[in-house]
Amino acid sequence: MTQQLPQVPSPSTEPELSGVRNFRDVGGLPTVDGRRVRYGRLFRSGHLADATASDAAFLSELGLHTIFDFRNAADQRLEGPDIELPGVRNVNLPLTDPADGAEFWKMVREGDLDLLKSILADGKGAERMSASYRMIVKERTAEHSRVLHALADDSVPALMHCAAGKDRAGISIAVSLLAVGVERDAIEADYLKSNDPHRRYRVRRSDNAPAGMSPEVMELLNPLFDARAEYLRTAFETIEQTWGTTERYLTEGLKIGPETRERLRERLLDEA
Repeated sequence: MTQQLPQVPSPSTEPELSGVRNFRDVGGLPTVDGRRVRYGRLFRSGHLADATASDAAFLSELGLHTIFDFRNAADQRLEGPDIELPGVRNVNLPLTDPADGAEFWKMVREGDLDLLKSILADGKGAERMSASYRMIVKERTAEHSRVLHALADDSVPALMHCAAGKDRAGISIAVSLLAVGVERDAIEADYLKSNDPHRRYRVRRSDNAPAGMSPEVMELLNPLFDARAEYLRTAFETIEQTWGTTERYLTEGLKIGPETRERLRERLLDEA
């Protein structure tokens, strides 16, 4: 029997959360067969460590079943643990290794202009981001399989987040939307919303002086903190290069069979 979940209407305005960046409901996105993602089923955001009391009250009203946190241990030490919401299950599924790139991100936070140029200039920052997307798609199939099976079973409404809510959460949201047949252009349009000024991750630098946050420094850092269509397209291209088609990725890579796909569609989409 399909669980009957409360109907949440389309929001007229997005909430202004004080301590949580990049929050949104992915409801309303169209599928290739003419349906739409149901509002109030799948949300995305940046981390919840800085949520205020009013933020927590808003999130508690969403009726969440599960929060998926894709941060690793290093992220959690830097930003803090998520707030606990009564009755909500918190699932931590790191999509990157804490040791992977630890020295790189230390240099991003602490390095001077010359050091940043050496690791980020001439397209190196964007190349690193594309490589990260490629790695997550190829090497984190077990984690994404677990997420999709959880959504199909009992874990909606769900919120997915990482640190900024654009890369690890962005890929995971994209995978979830692909599984229910959302149009790729719609997935990309939602992904690019992470560039809106009020959504962007607050860059943390040990040197908050004007020199440490100068326009030249920020230009070097932008590839790391932008949501760029080329990054998401790298993820899609990696799926096709590795598995041939999205269908094979879902069935062979993520072990999502027809019955699970149908349950996902029942839970996440408007009625046909």
